[in-house]
Amino acid sequence: MTSLADLATTLKSLHRKGDPVVLPTTWDAWSARTAVAAGFAALTVGSHPMADSIGRPDGEGMTFDEAMTRVAQITAAVDVPVSVDIESGYGRPAERLIEGLLGAGAVGLNIEDTVHSEGGRFRDAQEHADLVAALRAAADAAGVHVVINARTDIFKNQVGEAEDRVERAIARMQLCADAGADSLYPVAFHDAATLRHLADALPLPVNAIANPASDDLAALAAAGAGRISFGPIWQMALTERSNELLARWR
Repeated sequence: MTSLADLATTLKSLHRKGDPVVLPTTWDAWSARTAVAAGFAALTVGSHPMADSIGRPDGEGMTFDEAMTRVAQITAAVDVPVSVDIESGYGRPAERLIEGLLGAGAVGLNIEDTVHSEGGRFRDAQEHADLVAALRAAADAAGVHVVINARTDIFKNQVGEAEDRVERAIARMQLCADAGADSLYPVAFHDAATLRHLADALPLPVNAIANPASDDLAALAAAGAGRISFGPIWQMALTERSNELLARWR
């Protein structure tokens, strides 16, 4: 069994601008094993598909403990680095979040700036960076370089005016980089020019979301992505295909 510290080091090393690591977004032991059997060297666990898998809504509709129970099942099933979308942190302090992740065998996290436990409030840029710094300090204290993927929902939630949204996203993400993030996630389906601008302007690998059925790895790499994940889209595609199969038997 590979140590958590070694798994974290491996996960961090896979993030390379222009040569992105693809982290299939999984939700249970079956999806994790399927992705590893297909040849992927690391995984992420998505809050949306994981919540769906236990009958809860996304947006912290499940508890942190419920999420970590699911994550522990995933990490027990595969021996590759696993990162976890912990949404906005479930209202837990950074130390508890890191303790729970490591206890479940995970070595990476997404942290977003939409505070679900407070009615969807959008965190101030410095407040979000301060949370990233607290997570980095807690991970350092635990002796594992947990890979922090700092996410902003500024595009997803269309915060503020569109004209300067890219530059405001860059400013927010730069603060997170300075606070100790390892990668940056301005979540949205960006066109190639916008993704290239973000990747060129930011000092860390940028996470691009992709549709596994239609997007192109080479194109995202050429635009400068350093990490690619699927959000809930892989699970959605499987649901669509399952509906087609099951419809034959109604």
